[in-house]
Amino acid sequence: MRLRFPLRRPNRLVGATLILTLGLSAQPALAAGPALAAPADAAASPLTAAFDTAAARYDVPRDLLVALGYAETRLDGHGGAPSASGGYGLMHLTSNPSTHTLDEAARLTGLGHAALRTDAAANISGAAAVLRSYADRAGLTAADRKDVGRWYGAVVRYGGATSPPVARLYADTVYDLLATGFTANPAGTVTVTGRPVAPQRGELARVAALGTGGVGTMSTDYGPAAWAPAYSGNYTVANRPTDYRINYVVIHVTQGSYAGSISWFQNPSARVSAHYTFRSSDGAVTQSVREKDIAWHAGNWTYNTQSIGIEHEGYVDDASWFTDAMYRASAALTRNLANKYGIPKDRNHIIGHIEVPGATHTDPGPNWNWTYYMQLVNGVTGIGSGTVHTSGGNLNVRSGPGTSYAVVGSVADGATVSIYCQAIGTSVTGTYGTSNIWNRIGTNRYVSDAYVLTGYSGFIPNVPRC
Repeated sequence: MRLRFPLRRPNRLVGATLILTLGLSAQPALAAGPALAAPADAAASPLTAAFDTAAARYDVPRDLLVALGYAETRLDGHGGAPSASGGYGLMHLTSNPSTHTLDEAARLTGLGHAALRTDAAANISGAAAVLRSYADRAGLTAADRKDVGRWYGAVVRYGGATSPPVARLYADTVYDLLATGFTANPAGTVTVTGRPVAPQRGELARVAALGTGGVGTMSTDYGPAAWAPAYSGNYTVANRPTDYRINYVVIHVTQGSYAGSISWFQNPSARVSAHYTFRSSDGAVTQSVREKDIAWHAGNWTYNTQSIGIEHEGYVDDASWFTDAMYRASAALTRNLANKYGIPKDRNHIIGHIEVPGATHTDPGPNWNWTYYMQLVNGVTGIGSGTVHTSGGNLNVRSGPGTSYAVVGSVADGATVSIYCQAIGTSVTGTYGTSNIWNRIGTNRYVSDAYVLTGYSGFIPNVPRC
């Protein structure tokens, strides 16, 4: 099925000179027109101000713009470094042989490529301009633009996917974020409040979404995985393990989004692929290359022939992408592969991309918890539980295992908590004596074991060490 968008001459993008609030040096004015008032909360949150200003200037739904950026990068510009597919900034303006949103943004805004790549406000403005131009090409009127559901086709076009299932996956991710709401805190808190959404999917309404409740084509190699095949020129057809013994599992980080990475493997200009890719939020997995075939993932032909490559959504410098759901789902696949092909479940055979001889990549990076992952691969998967007792009041939840870490929330006295893993940290004296054990109760959320009744005086048997 081809993805068609009604085309007509784009309307002129009318607005005011953008005030770049995040450190951009002087740039050309974007268009003539009356000046827009600065948002009331500009001083409190420059990033929020940048979204508000860009959305107003180009008549793009503000929360849709934020959700698109959050789906792409969690609103982290990564210092201007490109993603694996050549996307820049927190809005992932892209420059590769098939997707040119960075060039389009430069043409529409008059801003230079360097500013669009590195300045957050410029990057947001460029994305808003591109998204509005796609809405115009799709024939959206001023009245249509007020209905966020009618922007679905523009979001699909922004993502650049050529496969209908991946295109739907990309746009549905953005609309799911609109429905649930979220708060991001990269360089100033940005909030989107959840609301009912009714995306108008057009032709994609008839396309099965990847891996949703058994809908869509599923993998024949690994039951939980959806199947979205890579472009045939991005891998080598083989007959493994007959032709080559499979000795390794290589762990990667996508340096991009889940949908964007799967789409990139389908792009003829990519010249890369991986067998499997995992989503951060829930551990969903998509297969792009059959296990019998050789994915181009390791940068070393010998290791490519002898390995399965597994990608994980996220960026190496941001630990928040590495969720328990993704760790557990990925470890289950690696355990399955090790059992199937006789791969030893150790760090000599389950390795990071950086450990491949001659590697120029650093993934999965220092934030990847190898201890936890290998415990899961080897079947140490028990989740503990405990009851908080503070003699009244709440127990602080911290971002790491120690009192020097930031307080990120609290748990009420008497609450029951799930304990995903346990770590050694600062000694704390509490209801149950003095303990240096800290319990991880969520992603980057820890509580002192000195206030938690687990039924054990030390570590809980079968619960992994963080």
